[in-house]
Amino acid sequence: MLSFLLTVTSGNWGQQYYIIVLFNSIEFIIFLPVVFTLYWLANKNIKWQNFFVIIVSYIFYGWWDIRFLSLIILTSSFCFISGLLIEQAAGNRKKQKIINAINILLNIGILGTFKYFNFFSANLKTVLHTLGFEPDWITLDILLPVGISFYTLQALSYSIDVYQKKISACHDPVAFFAFVSFFPQLVAGPIERATNLLPQFYKRRTFDYHKAIDGCQQMLWGFFKKMIIADNCAVAVNEIWSSYQYQSSFTLLLGAILFTFQIYGDFSGYSDIAIGCSRLFGIDLMKNFNYPYFSRDISEFWRRWHISLSTWFRDYVYVPLGGSRCKKAKVIRNTFIIFIISGLWHGANWTFIVWGIYHACLFIPLLLLKRNRRYTQTIVAEGKFLPSLKEAVQVLTTCFFVLIGWIIFRADNIGEAADYLSRLFSSSLLDISFPHGKRALIYCLFLLAIEWIQREKEHGLQINKEIKSPVVRWSIYYILIFIIVFLQGTPADFIYFQF
Repeated sequence: MLSFLLTVTSGNWGQQYYIIVLFNSIEFIIFLPVVFTLYWLANKNIKWQNFFVIIVSYIFYGWWDIRFLSLIILTSSFCFISGLLIEQAAGNRKKQKIINAINILLNIGILGTFKYFNFFSANLKTVLHTLGFEPDWITLDILLPVGISFYTLQALSYSIDVYQKKISACHDPVAFFAFVSFFPQLVAGPIERATNLLPQFYKRRTFDYHKAIDGCQQMLWGFFKKMIIADNCAVAVNEIWSSYQYQSSFTLLLGAILFTFQIYGDFSGYSDIAIGCSRLFGIDLMKNFNYPYFSRDISEFWRRWHISLSTWFRDYVYVPLGGSRCKKAKVIRNTFIIFIISGLWHGANWTFIVWGIYHACLFIPLLLLKRNRRYTQTIVAEGKFLPSLKEAVQVLTTCFFVLIGWIIFRADNIGEAADYLSRLFSSSLLDISFPHGKRALIYCLFLLAIEWIQREKEHGLQINKEIKSPVVRWSIYYILIFIIVFLQGTPADFIYFQF
């Protein structure tokens, strides 16, 4: 038996990690100011800045066990060297293609081994057993390194972009390793593109007060979404889910609604903290969430949810397969491939695959009717305070379909998802009671109200232009800090650490 890198308890939603410095921890509260101070005080030149980023990022990632670092160093090395080799093979497209393919296979091989070996091994054993074979099976206790899905795709974006001539090969290993390991977004994104993030490590950063203030605001809003919304929802969701067979349909609906907010508060909260933290160091990361629960159809939802992942798969998988510029049969095939891969990316479980297929089935009708890009340039109720009746129905319908998907996503297995859904739609749906999650639901409504008002802004606490008075702004900050400190839920790991 091989035990490597990470300790995980059984169950998709009961995982405990010996991992990095968590954003929502005392260690991070100490870590960030120290790193911030040293970063700007010792700000001599580009090389030093980048080297410092690597050091603190490796400390951040390898806080518990230094063996965490071996895979990220290996991935960084593969992609850096492949970029140079592709550049050296200029004019020989066949050789470049081979180099790029080998690099992709090496990195996907590492990712697949650590993330999917046991899943495919167990399913293959089941198939062989069904066919009458009883193999002497070998299993490995391979444990999942945190963030491997995120930094692998980020590193691959570089080598693929070099191959596609979107970016020149990097000759500075310090800048490149800083690009792959940059600690704010290392373990849960956003999954940055080399075309956006890598050039920022080619130039010396200077402190920008206004950027830093906005970064602090976004971090504070992220902490609110994680510690107030996600962690309070998690308590009720876990209670409901652990005994869902004995709950009324209304309680099951409440559990699904709260999980819908839990996963949003958890993941978008992390993204807000990561983006805001990066701005403290003079780095701009891409927007990862754009108020997805105000979407008017499932296509708009996927343009607003986990933007860095959906656009990665679009650009590096969907478009190379032919995208939507081919026959309808291939368009349908490509859509299913992209959503199945997206589901599988989230973890080695059939629930994630079915979740991906479910969203593909919702997306394809819009694609075939050429209605999938209706809402690319507008937001709901643009220029108005309240939506029209049509917009309200569209948003509620989209949220309902997304909620059903989250039930599949949250379940430990397909049988549990089917059982939960079957129990959800029964006569007891009208048995309205709140045995769990009343306080969490109130927090969720508050979040919705704030984000509705701020839906044209980059984040929920971007208030500098609207509120000129420093006294009022600081009063808002202190109120939020008070709420976070005294009303936070039971501290929990970020959900997407397990993906």
